[in-house]
Amino acid sequence: MSGRRYQVYDVFTDKVLTGNPLAVVHDSAGLDDVAMQKIAQEFNFSETVFVLPAQNPAHTARIRIFTPEYEMPFAGHPTVGSAIALAQVRFPDVSDDQEALIILEEQVGPVRCGVKLTSHGAFAEFDLPKLPEPLPYEYDKIALARALGLEPKEIGFENHVPTIWDAGVPYLLVPVHGLAAAGRIRIDQAAMTKAAPTIGQRQLPAYVYCRETTLHDSHFHARMFVSGDGTYEDPATGSATAAFAGAIHYFDEPLDGLLRLWLEQGQEMGRPSRLRLELDIADQRLVGGRIGGSAVKTAEGQLFV
Repeated sequence: MSGRRYQVYDVFTDKVLTGNPLAVVHDSAGLDDVAMQKIAQEFNFSETVFVLPAQNPAHTARIRIFTPEYEMPFAGHPTVGSAIALAQVRFPDVSDDQEALIILEEQVGPVRCGVKLTSHGAFAEFDLPKLPEPLPYEYDKIALARALGLEPKEIGFENHVPTIWDAGVPYLLVPVHGLAAAGRIRIDQAAMTKAAPTIGQRQLPAYVYCRETTLHDSHFHARMFVSGDGTYEDPATGSATAAFAGAIHYFDEPLDGLLRLWLEQGQEMGRPSRLRLELDIADQRLVGGRIGGSAVKTAEGQLFV
């Protein structure tokens, strides 16, 4: 009995059982929305990717991204993991460095990915599908502190204050003073419902960050929480990193040229992750950017549906 191929990757890491797990279901033509949603619930990862033939023959593939509850128009770790999976299908035996250009059709639009395969691992980066845009938000420091289980004085650092940015998926970005505050966060779901706006049917996830880090070569430490019917933490969030690019440009006012940053996430969960964020600045404007990371395959098999 033949089935649909699937692979499981840990993304934004080069070590198994760390990073953010992702299921990639190949040969997904013929699956309808209901089937994809049920399969995503079966895997029960934060996201599952379904690979379909590209609508534009110049592109590599079309992908659809499902959480266990709903479909996403774009997400970072599914983009990195899918690009690496498709590159490894194209080049199954790599002894020397091999580069590949993968163009993924996502609901947000085509996303261009550069992949580098080596005998020791795989790294992919993708262009921001859209430049981050700020959304109106008048924050209440006391309400946010209550939602995060912190003191109001721990919200914000330097000139960074809570903001909302959208680079394909909107996020509430909340700066906190340092690692001690970040490590003490405990989400009060009722309070978060009042503190975090709802756009459409989705309460905005909270991306909490500080400049103090656990690794000497990281530039920011981050945690990301989704709340609503239930609260969970994500170990690595590329779409939030894309939104965060807007806050970095706005608050830090980087000089013209290339700004390369490393972000750490997932340490508090025991799933440490590393995400690379690059910003292209010209005439003090953010004109482009990329998000990159490694991924390692942990499982593969056949899905009989």
